[in-house]
Amino acid sequence: MPSFDVVSELTWPEVVNAVDQANREISTRFDFKGSDARVELKDKQLTVFADDEFKIGQARDILTLKLAKRGVDLVCLDAQAVEIIGGNKAKQVLKMRHGIDQELAKKIVKLIKDAKLKVQAAIQGESVRVTGKQRDDLQTAIALLRKQSFDRPLQYNNFRD
Repeated sequence: MPSFDVVSELTWPEVVNAVDQANREISTRFDFKGSDARVELKDKQLTVFADDEFKIGQARDILTLKLAKRGVDLVCLDAQAVEIIGGNKAKQVLKMRHGIDQELAKKIVKLIKDAKLKVQAAIQGESVRVTGKQRDDLQTAIALLRKQSFDRPLQYNNFRD
């Protein structure tokens, strides 16, 4: 029976490379001269450090540009509030949303069922498996999901005939 999986995955090597490139550019830029501005990747979340909120915004812009050039969808970034830490320093945490949680999986299954397509959707861990009798029905389901906007990028893989 034909099927495919709906997943939300990030290419972590590309994220690491984008962080390295952003740190390299921040260290060479004149407007960051003498400041301790940097981007750290730890526990699957990014932290931007700088002297003040304005420089955090500039460093975040450099980071998002590097992530976009590397093909990482910026929808997965969840920016938290800027925190002032001691010594005239500030930081901002950018959480990376990846994987399909139960709430999003239920929303995807409900959307497919409400469309009354001839396919079945089942939640399997951090993915949703969609099966149907015909390939065209599966392609219609993919088109339906692509029209919707979710809070994270979706990929459709493991397509089997």
